[in-house]
Amino acid sequence: MTARSFPRATILGYPRIGRRRELTKALDERWAGRLTAREFDATATAIRSSIRERLVGLGLGRDDSSIPESFSLYDHVLDAAVTVGAIPRRFDDVVNAREDESGAAFALARGHGDASPLAMTKWFDTNYHHLVPEIGPDTRFRASSNRLIRDFIEARASGFITRPTIVGPVTLLLLSKAEIDAPEGFLPFSRLADLVPAYARLLSDLSHAGAEWVQLDEPALVSDAVADDADRLLAAVEAAYRELGAATERPRLFVSTAYGDIGGALASLAATPVEAIGLDLVHGTIPSRIDSGTRARLADKALVAGVIDGRSVWRGDLEAALTTAADVRRLTRSVAVSTSTSLVHVPHDVSLEQHLEPRLSTWLSFADQKVQQVGVVGRGLASGSSSVRGELDAASAAFSDRLNAPGVRNQAVRARVSLLGARDRYRVSWNQRREVQKRELALPLLPTTTIGSFPQTDRIRRARTRYLGGFDSAETYVTFIKNEIADVIALQEELGLDVLVHGEPERNDMVQYFAENLEGFEVTLHGWVQSYGSLCTRPPILWGDVSRLAPITVGWSRYAQSLTSKPVKGMLTGPVTILAWSFVRDDQPLSDTAVQLALALRDEIADLEAAGIGIIQIDEPALREMLPLRGVDHEHYVAWSVGAFRLATAAAKPETQIHTHLCASHFGVVLDAIKGLDADVTSIESAHSRMEIVDDIAASGFDHDIGPGIYDIHSPRVPSVDEVTKLLVRAAEVVDIDRLWVNPDCGLKTRGYQEATASLRNVLEAATRVRQRVVEQRAASASAG
Repeated sequence: MTARSFPRATILGYPRIGRRRELTKALDERWAGRLTAREFDATATAIRSSIRERLVGLGLGRDDSSIPESFSLYDHVLDAAVTVGAIPRRFDDVVNAREDESGAAFALARGHGDASPLAMTKWFDTNYHHLVPEIGPDTRFRASSNRLIRDFIEARASGFITRPTIVGPVTLLLLSKAEIDAPEGFLPFSRLADLVPAYARLLSDLSHAGAEWVQLDEPALVSDAVADDADRLLAAVEAAYRELGAATERPRLFVSTAYGDIGGALASLAATPVEAIGLDLVHGTIPSRIDSGTRARLADKALVAGVIDGRSVWRGDLEAALTTAADVRRLTRSVAVSTSTSLVHVPHDVSLEQHLEPRLSTWLSFADQKVQQVGVVGRGLASGSSSVRGELDAASAAFSDRLNAPGVRNQAVRARVSLLGARDRYRVSWNQRREVQKRELALPLLPTTTIGSFPQTDRIRRARTRYLGGFDSAETYVTFIKNEIADVIALQEELGLDVLVHGEPERNDMVQYFAENLEGFEVTLHGWVQSYGSLCTRPPILWGDVSRLAPITVGWSRYAQSLTSKPVKGMLTGPVTILAWSFVRDDQPLSDTAVQLALALRDEIADLEAAGIGIIQIDEPALREMLPLRGVDHEHYVAWSVGAFRLATAAAKPETQIHTHLCASHFGVVLDAIKGLDADVTSIESAHSRMEIVDDIAASGFDHDIGPGIYDIHSPRVPSVDEVTKLLVRAAEVVDIDRLWVNPDCGLKTRGYQEATASLRNVLEAATRVRQRVVEQRAASASAG
């Protein structure tokens, strides 16, 4: 097999939600029962077809494997797990009785009956969420789904030769967790030798279908967080790909790494028969030292240079990208140009954003523009820079214009930052604050609360659309939002929650809402990016220095507090999360931008206090998400991320109780950072991962108040009282019950009122049961004493 047939230009993946969110809308309709399985499949087929035609129109080849067949109905990690039969036994009934394959996969993602869904976490250091496969010592790997083959055959029938794409076996296992009843200490990665034959069979089937290349995504190879022993991991990688490469009937293999520096994995992959290796050269570099044996082996392979940033929306420096791609030629003459990552992390097309200020639009590059950029650099690499000189110069001019535009640097903001000192990041001690807060708030044992948002109903969305479209006046809209807040407060009063929220009906998104009210941001109308399943967000574009011109949340919080004698939390989004869920300027360090955001939030906290709000929650669900993939970079990240949170909160009065919330991540590796935030109360996603975090909490010596979630809001299931009681009891076994709060995993925005209300009733009943049990135990102990 020759490696020189790899296409000159390609991408690692393309957005799958549809230019107008056709897939996400169809998912919601399918789950609501308004679309049949056949109608849903027809929609998905149409989207796949339109993607292929679009990519050819943007410059990729129709029949040269340059188009990745990377479509997914829900999640690509779930797809890989289902493809090789990694399905937990609790789903055997629904899988065996399935009427359609997608319905069975959705059951794993969303839960079914008493079977809880797979856990969810962040895909490396991105805001994309993936399902976490569960694998045990007896998991039988087999061909459980031929979706990848069907999609390839579908493309071929339309005249395309695409490149089937799947998560590789190493990454699939490293991202998995042990099945519930697996022996203690069992590691899914120990099953690699058993899994590889299932991949080999899949490759054989794809070869018989006519596939010329297959892309195996192995981003786990760039991360220190997913394996304890790097040498053992690399040895296993080499063994696995030697076996896959030795198969006689297979397509050519392209192993893609992304999101960071390939490091030692390059030598391991070079030692195998794989024909192409992908390098992320935006977040990684070309290795400077390569032994002679590896160098010789690389000379016979294609190296796919990821020089176009797949996660950024900036147009970038194409001249530098071309230089980097050309530099790869010192390792092999067979060099292809690619995006650094899949383009699922960026919106579809800048040209859809007709409302943006024209100057800003010239700075931007979304998925479609990045495909074109790949083509430009690919042509420049093949024919010389003079062949694409016009495109290179236009990109350089846009880059220069962005750096020098008004508003990019605000001298007043920078002067304020220059005056900050170490004391601006510290409150009085936790013990002093706790005593004051206990006296002021007088909350019961196991205080109950929610995380912030209540369901965003169609009624709310219609009202927002009418207001933004100019059909309703500001007065009409404000009255509507006040009525929604009043209803949410009344519901919480009726349920018996101890600390209330206003429900956030005025917010379309927890980050975009703040972006719309801060200087230095711009928001899009069609810049949707998939977060998970049918949930999409429109990340704001942070292009200049950040400042706050006026209070943002104070009016709504003040109104909500006026409706009740119980405390209502002020709700803010933290600086790290605003950064993580925005497309951020790249002309200065993230730490500098974080300080600017922290100062804006510091002012908002002061105004909330002045309005009589005694509890303020600053959400930081992205704290773990932004942790660098290489351990050597952790210390610096933790220092500035924790410092930004503390800068935002340090001026709060001792009697003001500061909460924070974190979700959808493995938190054990950042518990020291969570402790460093010094929040009075930390709520954390736990139900979705079945309370795994509490052992880490206990082992870390964490001594502040904490609310491990006991209601998984990611599933439409209503958990029973017994189910949530067990989770709460489990938490109470390892956390001092006097420091324990009771709350859901996350906000209720994506749920309906019927299921959310029923679930909260069960949560409150569980809290009542455990509270009563503790009271009785303490009374008995006092009597015995």
